[in-house]
Order: sequence, then C-alpha cells, then structure tokens
Amino acid sequence: MPSAEMPYELSPDLPDLQRPVMLYSLDGFIDAGSAGRLVRDHILDTLEHQVIATFDVDAFIDYRARRPVMTYDRDRWEDYEPPELVVHLVRDGVGEPFLLLAGPEPDRSWKAFVTSVQSLVERLDVRLAATFHGIPMAAPHTRPLGMTMHATRPELLTGRRSWFGRVQIPGSASALLELRLGEAGRDAIGFAVHVPHYLAQAAYPAAAIKALEAVTSATGLMIPGPQLREAAEKADTEINEQVADSDEIAGVIRGLEQQYDAFMDAQAREDLQAAAENMPTGDELAAQFERFLSEQNGRGDGTQ
Repeated sequence: MPSAEMPYELSPDLPDLQRPVMLYSLDGFIDAGSAGRLVRDHILDTLEHQVIATFDVDAFIDYRARRPVMTYDRDRWEDYEPPELVVHLVRDGVGEPFLLLAGPEPDRSWKAFVTSVQSLVERLDVRLAATFHGIPMAAPHTRPLGMTMHATRPELLTGRRSWFGRVQIPGSASALLELRLGEAGRDAIGFAVHVPHYLAQAAYPAAAIKALEAVTSATGLMIPGPQLREAAEKADTEINEQVADSDEIAGVIRGLEQQYDAFMDAQAREDLQAAAENMPTGDELAAQFERFLSEQNGRGDGTQ
C-alpha cells in the first residue's frame, strides 16, 4: 500500500525493463486543443497496457476543487468513479515497453509528488522522460503548427530554435518534475504545441498529431496514429466550413496569416527585429496563459 514515505504502490509482477522511456501527461494545467489528453487517450485506446504503479490520490488531490463523478439511480447511490494517478506499462506497435504516467495534476504536495516520481524513475532506470501538451498562440490553423521544446540538456534540442526568450508563467507539476529530473542528471524533454488561440477550448486533433510525432521522434517509440489523422481531417473540414460561413472570422484568419507569414519571413532572413512588434511579449504570453487557466478553473470540473 502507498505510504507517507512512499506515496505509490509498485506492482510485484513488474517485468524486467531495460532503461524504458517514460511519458507523462497530467490533467489540470494548460492543454490548449486538448493536445496532451488526445495523445494520452490515443495511446491507452490503441496499445496494450497495464497499471504497474498507483499513487495515493488522497495525498495529492483536492476533491472539492474537482469533484469525482458519482452515479445516483432513483433512490440510491450506485457507483463512484475515484480519480486515478497511475503509471501504465505500455507496449508500442512493435512490442517495445514504455511507461505512461497519467492522471490529475496534484493540487498540493508537489514536492512529495515530484520526489516520489523521481524515486520511481531511479528505481526503473528511466532513460528519458517526455511530456506534451498544447499552449494557445496567436497563429492561424491554415499554417503549420509551431512547437516549443524544452529539455534538461541542450543536446536534446539540437537544431531547434526557440520561439521565446526569458518569461515567467504559472508553474505546473510537470514543469517542476522536469526541472528536478535535470538537477538530478536525468534526461527529460517537453513539447508544447502552438494551438490557434481561437481553437484552444476545443479538441484539436491536429495538435495531438504534432505532439505525437515529436514524442516518437525523440523517443524512437512506434505509436501509429491513423485514428488521430482521421479525426484531424474531420475537424479541419468543420473548421474551414465555419470560416467560410463568416466574413468576420475569415477576416481574423487573414490577419493572423499575414502576421504569421511576416514572422516566418523574418526568421528566414534571421532578422527577427522586423517581426518583433507582431509577436507577443513575455508579459503578454504570461497573461494569456493566466487567462486560459482562469477559463479552465471557471468550468469547475478541473478538466481540459
């Protein structure tokens, strides 16, 4: 059973793992377009998996902030769906095992949570930890999706140009985990897909595809995504139909396209100053993230 000293329980039937990859995706922080959730659900819906570690959610979750679902049938309570914070052992398309940490982001005791995950990483000798989610950006859906990458070693980001300078934004348990893993000498990497801000509150499968491609490229895992691609094609068709039906929306998209193209042209010329006035500042980005979090909290269920 989990304890205060070690708030997770590891399966006694754990197979011998050879320095596995660990993916992690926690609900509760910014996930524009539900990019992270869609990838996580896709993995669990399409690949063989089993739970090999269970965290004590009572130690980390505020039930009044995100109330679990209960089923009431006529005159009695029939069922209760408790939150789960677990590690799955998953096998990819060619049978390669990897780990997936999934569940609600802890509401409290981040230090204890991160320390316990670090102990699990050490115990299983995880070679690379990777996380993924979406962030809202002032970019059009008609252009290639951008992505911000961050890692515990610069060598993991070879050839990648950052879209950002120095900026302060609301923290997350996932970000703290990456920070602490890096301080402990462990490799960790994260992918934040740039989701058009006007699609941030809807499920946007194209962002999930971008995240999944980044994860498989960085880890070498084989995770097919035909279902996500089909969903993305359907969503794109619906979005384009809505744009075509509204001159106002079409005008906004054209403005975003011009801004995006100007920025990309400036990057190609390695003259970012020419486009700097069109890009959000660090303070503006932080404010945008704050608004997104406020909107999520206003829904009252803690989900994305």
